This record gives sequence, structure tokens and C-alpha cells, in this order.
Amino acid sequence: MTTGATTIRDGASSIGSAPNVDARGVPPPMLEVRDVPPRVAFALEQAGVHPLLARLFAARGIRSVDELDDALEHLLPPSTLLGADAASALLADAIAARRRICVVADYDCDGATACAVALRGLRLLGADPATLHYVVPDRARHGYGLTPAIVDLARERVPGGPQLLVTVDNGIASLTGVAHARALGIDVLVTDHHLPAREGDTVVLPDANVVVDPSQPGCPFASKAIAGVGVMFYVLLALRAELRRRGAFAANAQPRLDALLDLVALGTVADVVRLDANNRRLVAQGLKRIRAGRMQPGVAALFAVAGRDPARAGTFDFGFALGPRLNAAGRLADMTLGIECLLADDRVRADELARTLDTINRERRDVESGMREQAELQLDALLPAGAPPPAIAIFDPSFHEGVVGIVAGRLKDRLHRPTFVFARGADGALKGSGRSIAGFHLRDALDLVSKREPDLLQRFGGHAMAAGCTLAEAQFERFAAAFARVAAEWLDEATLQRRLRTDGPLPLEYFDVPTARTLDAQVWGQAFEAPLFCDEVQVLAQRIVGTRHLKLRVRHQGVEREAIWFGRTEPVAERARLAYRLAVDEYQGQERVQMVVEAHP
Repeated sequence: MTTGATTIRDGASSIGSAPNVDARGVPPPMLEVRDVPPRVAFALEQAGVHPLLARLFAARGIRSVDELDDALEHLLPPSTLLGADAASALLADAIAARRRICVVADYDCDGATACAVALRGLRLLGADPATLHYVVPDRARHGYGLTPAIVDLARERVPGGPQLLVTVDNGIASLTGVAHARALGIDVLVTDHHLPAREGDTVVLPDANVVVDPSQPGCPFASKAIAGVGVMFYVLLALRAELRRRGAFAANAQPRLDALLDLVALGTVADVVRLDANNRRLVAQGLKRIRAGRMQPGVAALFAVAGRDPARAGTFDFGFALGPRLNAAGRLADMTLGIECLLADDRVRADELARTLDTINRERRDVESGMREQAELQLDALLPAGAPPPAIAIFDPSFHEGVVGIVAGRLKDRLHRPTFVFARGADGALKGSGRSIAGFHLRDALDLVSKREPDLLQRFGGHAMAAGCTLAEAQFERFAAAFARVAAEWLDEATLQRRLRTDGPLPLEYFDVPTARTLDAQVWGQAFEAPLFCDEVQVLAQRIVGTRHLKLRVRHQGVEREAIWFGRTEPVAERARLAYRLAVDEYQGQERVQMVVEAHP
């Protein structure tokens, strides 16, 4: 018995056969073992790749050791990004003429890092700091993107008014905002990675001076999954080349833009974009610099308040430690705090801002917890016994607009259903954020809803897996019904069955701290998932720790091991097949490997 822990069952003989469903009766995922091409794995191992990594990389589509080379010279060339050359000329002219440039940011981590990359990069490339400014929308008051109100805000904030607006991580669908700026004589450079607006089946681009977005028609850039911060970094690469052509500096004395890669890596991982080969290189290079101690003071301060060691930085830190602290500012307060932290050159100031962000993030967790509990109560009342319906839509007047996306994601993960969560905005309209499952394109679903119900959605946009929309509160039930109808038409039983891809059993010789550290050092993320192993175990004891986590002692391949399942309170059977990650548990200076359980089919 552990002090402070409630024992569920202790001893295998008392467990029996616990039903493998959660409290709502949601069935477990179906485990699928990834296919490992043996010849590819052997070739990678022969080329010097760690044997376990060779197997894991081969299962994720790596076919040659050359694909694992993360050197910067292997990045896709900026010249293939449509609009980058024109953007570089526009910016070079603006720098030379000392024009007032205002960066229009977004209120998430990708937007904050993109803003910091833009301002730091322009300074590195010779822009007068006095000519550089930024604005970031308030989520509740302004909404998303370059709206006419944001153009007017920039005119208020920038002394003399902006002469060039540069959007980062937004703008591709800001048709009215761009038109408003141009009508006022303000030039606009759009840098974005989202999908452009449509009128019927026709793509409509904003009337900006230049648009840089790999999702725009005709762009040959191979990494369509690049984040907004990555697009801005590429524009800076093109600008440096343009300035070099103009004789601003020689190639051997040009500014080092790689100093910005810690920010690029953070924004890329936090935005959960697909980690294709190009994105993995950007992230790998950023991690190398952080591990070597070369990072912005604000990034170092965020590592410190999160209690994470930069020398062992990994993608987990970006996605679950630093990213949430920056995002919390945009959700509950003002993303200006996050951007100022990333722009701070003074370590004392950076530490102060990081502590403020940490405090806001703790508040965000409290708000999220309360909203999840309320949402769960609604689900208990709304959902029938058995499997949930094809789609979920929830609204409560107490919900906070800044946290609806997180709660939608939690419910989607729990139920494996496309989920929208709505909150009442400052203008009285409902602001909804949705998260989806594989096989259900959320933005396209909203597009179909808008066509079937032309006066229902005031605004909508997004991606396949995440989207948002605005509607009148009186129309919520109508939206829920329309959304459910589309889901019922598009989703079949196979799609509604949650599937979890694993890497099969972990050989006994790799169950150690060095292997766990080796795995942690790699670049994992969306579409290049971290290893998830699957093994049969005998459960020797299990108990609840911290009120909501299941602590297990198991016999695995003849060896007793510790395992933990975060967020699980239901017991598991004496004989169980567990899907788990390998993790290092550090306690009182001692390191040991433990299994972090993700699923029990």
C-alpha cells in the first residue's frame, strides 16, 4: 500500500476479468502493428542506424539513410515557395526606404513564434528596429485573422500608421481585411499556411501585394504541411538571398538566420502539423541548438518554468510544456505576453514573462478541468447507452471561449467522434472549435453544412482535423443536427472504430534507460508518431495514485516492471495486452525505465 494512494486491487488473484471499457461504455481502440519492410530496416541498420531505430524508421516510411540527414542544405529551396521571391523584393524595398512595417500575428503558439521570427529576422537583415511593429488580435474581441478592425488597430498602434502589413499564420482568407488595408493605401504581404477561402468551388485569394502560402493554387512547394512560422522563416531566407544579390553583404558574412530555428521548431511542433522530411529537419536543427544552449532567452525561460532540461530537449517539451504556456496567453489573456517573452533579449525580463505565462497556464488548466467536468455531465445526459452518435456538439453558457478547442480535443480523443464545443463570445454569438478523426474532413463538413443551411454559419474555416465556426446562439440545435447528419452520411463503422498503430513488442534487450534516452532524442510528431510498443503482461498489482492515474506492477517478459496509465481509473484484467511508451522515471537522483500505458484492447 502506498501512502496517499487508493488501492483498487492488490494481487492478481483478486482482479478477475475487469470489463475493458470506460465509465461511459466506450470500447477500447483496435491495435494495429505497423508493417516493417525487412530489407529497408536491414539497409538502415547496415548504414549505421541503431537497430531499434532502423525498425521504427522503416515502419514510418523512411527508405534511405539520406532521408535522416537533417543538414540545412537539404531543406527545400525557398525559390520553390510561390511568392517568396516577390515577398523578398517587397521587404528589401521596404527596408531600404525605412518604411513602417507592422507584423499581424495570431494568438496561438505558431502565430507567436512566427511573429518573433519575423521581427528578429528583419532586424538581423538590416531593418531599423524603430520601423518594426506588431499587433495581435484579442481572441474574444477581434476574432481570427486580418480583419478590418485589426487594420484599424494597427493604424492606431503604429506612429504615423503602417505602410506595410505582414501577416504571419493568418491572412489567406482575410479578404475584407486585406481589401480594407489596400483601400487605405497600405501594402499587404500575406504569409500563411492555411487553406484559402472559396466561393462555391472557386478558390479566392486576398488582393494582397504578395501572397506566400503553400496551400495557394499553383504553388510547387513540396512541404504543404509547413507551419506558419516555417513559411515566415522561408520568406526570410528568400529576403537574405535578395539582399545578397543587392550587395547588402557577402555570402561569407551574411546574417545567421539559423539562430531563429529554436523558435521555428517550437512553433512547428506546437501547431501539430505533419512532420514530413522538411519539417523534421527544421525541428531537428532547432533541437540541436537548444540542447547546445543556443536559444532565445524567452525559450530558455520557458524551459525553466516548465521544469524541463534544455540539454535533453525533445519534441515532447515543445508540444506539452512550452507550447501550452504560450497558448494559454492567447486563450485566457493576451498573446502579447507570449510574443514579448520570445522577443525579450534581457534574461530577467524573459524570466518574469515566463513566470506570468506559467501562472496563466495553471489558470487555463483549472478552467479546462471545470469545462471538461461540465461537458461530461452533458454527455451523460445526452448520450444513450452504448456507442456514442457519429458526431458531438456541446454548448454551455459557462464555457470559456479560449478553451473550447482543448476541450473538444479531449472529448474527441475520449469518444473517437468529430466534436464541436461552443462558448458564448463577447458579441453574444457562439464561437465553436472542432476536432476531428481520421477520415472526416472537418472544414469540408462545415462547408457542406453551410451549403445546406445557407443562413446558419456566420463564419467558418480550418483544416481537416481542426476547424472553427460562428453562429447565433438560437441556431445551436440546428447546427448540432446538421453536423450530425453530415457525420452520419460520411462515417461508416470502420471509420468510427478507433485504431491505434503500434510497433509491436519491444525486445527485452532494449528495455533500458539508454534506449529510452535514444528514443527521446529523435524527432517525433504528427504523422511521424513516437514509438508505441505492445506486449502481453501479467498484472500483479494496481492502485489509483493522484486521484486519477492507474499505477501498475506487472510481469513483462519474465521481469517485474512499473507502469502507469495517466487519466485511467478503471482496473485492467490479470492478463492484459498493453500498448505503452518507454519512459525514464527520475526520482531522488535515480533513473529507471517505466511503461507509460496508452491503451488496453
